[in-house]
Amino acid sequence: MVTIPVSVEENLGAGEDGGKGQFVRVILADTQAIFRAGLRKVFALEDDIRVVGQAETLAQTQSAAAKFTADVLIFEAALTPNPVDAVADLLRQNPQLRVVVVTPGADEELTLELFRRGAHGIVSREVEPELLVECLRKVVAGETWLDSQGIHWVMEAYRNQTSRPAGSRPKVQLTPKETLIVSCVTQGMKNKEIALRVGTTEQVVKNYLRKVYDKLGVADRLELALYCLNHHVVDNTKVPPLPPPVESGAAKAAAAGASSSGSSVSGSAPAVSTDPAAKLQ
Repeated sequence: MVTIPVSVEENLGAGEDGGKGQFVRVILADTQAIFRAGLRKVFALEDDIRVVGQAETLAQTQSAAAKFTADVLIFEAALTPNPVDAVADLLRQNPQLRVVVVTPGADEELTLELFRRGAHGIVSREVEPELLVECLRKVVAGETWLDSQGIHWVMEAYRNQTSRPAGSRPKVQLTPKETLIVSCVTQGMKNKEIALRVGTTEQVVKNYLRKVYDKLGVADRLELALYCLNHHVVDNTKVPPLPPPVESGAAKAAAAGASSSGSSVSGSAPAVSTDPAAKLQ
């Protein structure tokens, strides 16, 4: 299914708001067409809310956010395996946009991470239409929207953080894999290079880092690096080297051909050293 984003002109109409910018302009990003259609019907009953774009994939969402002038993006967490990073990227690329994330249900870890990374509102998929409308208006007015459970989680996290003595945090035991990934981060490596060195995928690296952020009480890579360096978390941790490049099928065939042709020639030619140090002598 392909969703064509709704144009601004189609929804607002020429001069409908008198140029006063009174409408809350919304982009709907959700994998389910029926959910988007339902929200459009809800918002159509409101005089001050207009849907200016739609998306059903992360790529379409990024395109719609860049193309349309919108105040709020309603973003379904299930659009991507890592909604926290996706929200952070969208906010970095569109700083004027306010993002309300729709989660599949109550999730403390996801709520805290989204809140830390800049989400302006977090609602459950079962949210009442009236509350979602109120959420949009509050968010556009500069407020943050969380339900009572989300507020409780955030307050508890804040209390736990501020109750610690200044300059000290409880020592946390990282697993060997976590320590290895953190060591790579402190050396300025990106997730792609870390994945190659550790022998895993970028997504797995991201998942590990999210767990480490929670364990250490840090918000991003910079805080993580500073914390680990100050507390000697990764001292004496050896980072594995990059694996050798995988030889392509064509290269293997060429090498095999060269070997075959070389077998008919007298073996008097000197051997070629593969030792990098030998080439410098």
